[in-house]
Amino acid sequence: MSSRDGVTRPLPAFLVIPALIGTFFFLVPLIGLVARAPWGNLFTLLKSDIVVESLRLSLVSSTAASLLALLIGVPTAFVLARASFPGRSIVRGIVLLPLVLPPVVGGAALLFGLGRNGILGGPINSLTGLTLPFSIWGVIVAATFVATPFLIITVEGALRSADQRYEGAAATLGASRWTTFRRITLPAIGPSLIAGMVLTWARAFGEFGATVTFAGNLQGRTQTMPLAVFVALEQNRDAAITISLIMVGVSLAVLISLKDRWWRSV
Repeated sequence: MSSRDGVTRPLPAFLVIPALIGTFFFLVPLIGLVARAPWGNLFTLLKSDIVVESLRLSLVSSTAASLLALLIGVPTAFVLARASFPGRSIVRGIVLLPLVLPPVVGGAALLFGLGRNGILGGPINSLTGLTLPFSIWGVIVAATFVATPFLIITVEGALRSADQRYEGAAATLGASRWTTFRRITLPAIGPSLIAGMVLTWARAFGEFGATVTFAGNLQGRTQTMPLAVFVALEQNRDAAITISLIMVGVSLAVLISLKDRWWRSV
């Protein structure tokens, strides 16, 4: 550990030992997963229908959810960070609620709100014939619902800490609000925006509870990788371990790629 005077000092044992124990606690399940992996049959399992179809659906739904989160999350974060209005804390609580809400409860709420007989889903179905539950659109909506708060909280924090003098100077020079936002604000929060997008994608990629409740668990249609693991644990444990390894690898790569971007923004 380096102090401000440049002298390296040893970390205190009363912190190092619990930290090592904590790291080991998180490492043991991963070791167990790797140890039980069917390495000799891994390539065959990777080509199986359940793995290929669930991977395809997970990639499509998480990417679509991330793009939707970008469209609605950045404006929401900007309003929460820069605007002052009555009930702002209530609005923030509502849009960040999925962070702490049990995913199954979120899925049930989506079902009653956007389902075929929901308060909004019913009229949509009557006018357009579109039914969100038990479709890829339902998977995307569920993933967007649970993942968007990660983008909002990251971008809002970045906007609050950004130096607004540059935006003021641009406005003084005649730049429109859109030009200022596009040329000044977005580049200033770029690293945090990227970190928020990556976290949003990763959360959407691993979503289970809201998806199974709102969109169902239909192989080739709504069965994403977490849902495939749930099914395969009872039918084909080797396939379940294979899918789990893919998800662990992807999630770990995402977190490593963030480096210090996320941790500086919270």
